[in-house]
Amino acid sequence: MRPENIKLLISEGEGLAVEFKEKYSTKIDRDITAFANSRGGIILLGVTDDGRVTGETLSNQLKAEILSLARNCDPHISLTKISQIGGVVALEIPEGHEKPYSCSSGYFRRLDAVTQKMTQAEIRAVFREKRDISFESLPHYGFKLADISLKKINAFLAESKTPLWATRNNAGALLASLEIMHKGKVNNSGVLMFARNVGHFLPQSELICGAYKGTNKTYIYDRKDIRGDLFTQLNEGLAFIRKHINVRSEIREIDRHDIYEIPLDALREAVVNAIIHRDYSVSGTSIYVSVYDDRVEIENPGGLPVGLPPADFGKTSVRRNLIIADLFHRMGKVERIGSGIKRMRDLMRDAGLKAPDFEITSFFRSIFYRSPKYSLKRTAAPDREPTVEKTVEKTVEKTVEKTTKKLLEFIQQDPQITQAELQVKSGLTRRGIEWNLKKLKSSGMIRRIGPDKGGRWEVPKSN
Repeated sequence: MRPENIKLLISEGEGLAVEFKEKYSTKIDRDITAFANSRGGIILLGVTDDGRVTGETLSNQLKAEILSLARNCDPHISLTKISQIGGVVALEIPEGHEKPYSCSSGYFRRLDAVTQKMTQAEIRAVFREKRDISFESLPHYGFKLADISLKKINAFLAESKTPLWATRNNAGALLASLEIMHKGKVNNSGVLMFARNVGHFLPQSELICGAYKGTNKTYIYDRKDIRGDLFTQLNEGLAFIRKHINVRSEIREIDRHDIYEIPLDALREAVVNAIIHRDYSVSGTSIYVSVYDDRVEIENPGGLPVGLPPADFGKTSVRRNLIIADLFHRMGKVERIGSGIKRMRDLMRDAGLKAPDFEITSFFRSIFYRSPKYSLKRTAAPDREPTVEKTVEKTVEKTVEKTTKKLLEFIQQDPQITQAELQVKSGLTRRGIEWNLKKLKSSGMIRRIGPDKGGRWEVPKSN
């Protein structure tokens, strides 16, 4: 490892595969076993948690003590690379082949930027079955470094507050330090996060958003398919949810505060959870965000990770995609200790709302119930607020009106346009197209001339 690599690691900060220690301590055996139990990593001695170099000297005695600590782990861990690089001592720990490893203090693992002691339940969950190489870690052989978007890398660096700037000259080293590139090949996590055109290489990576009138998927009035990188999917998915749930304002002292009917932090946690835990090896499926009159559902392919029994759900954190989770952690989008389920429950409780439901099959679904007080569906509840109801109904009417106007424009441009073509152009479902066309015909805004096949649409001049 060269001095420039050390500078790069220090600039990027601690993460899934990097740990800083201001000085040597026998407690580093915890970090050694954690990296061996995970994907391997590097310990830098002589660096503070905030990235300030204080210095450490590699003497023969220090090297002997470190090797002794590693040998005393069970099974013993072989360290072949302990180096003095500038004022820093670097310990490179390989991923172990005889997991689980333990030290005198117990079993440890690496989760984001934290070395965490494992409970017996976590040991059983993580190591019950032999782990295969995950899809995110597999190299994508059809992908070249030139297919990486420097703009996306720099957006990530800015979001993670890393004082670096990606160029074509240093992109490879940056990706390698983030566990995204190995032996000149970018892995699938790098494609998902930083490819210029993610859909070209991994078409199954998409987030589909739908807003429905009612409590099922019969009538859709808005849809958005998001096929960009995972960070884009997060931002645009949340923007879609904000667009379709209700918000009220409160004046506190002199400032106005917007309060969403479902806490945005809970919904953000659920979308991040779906992105991090999705099984990206499964093609033909997507992450789904669905907004109904009475609830919001967020669903991702892939149930519980292998080795995590349902009884431990919400208590034990086992992440299917460790590299992706680390990147989102660096951007501050996920908690360090994997407390997402508890956090969602707490946020809903604090808002006085029903606890979210979690359904686990081959998919994982988070369900957040909207308050009847602000529901889009008309009810006979005595405490209903007419003003809120009218505002919500007007919002729905405007959205439906926007959709029908768009369809009307397509028909005017091409009177022989088919329902299938309208579906492609608008992004609506088949049933959504049928419902909207029926609405347009019943209101006299369009009429059908001739048979379904071979006929045409006619828009009266008054329209």
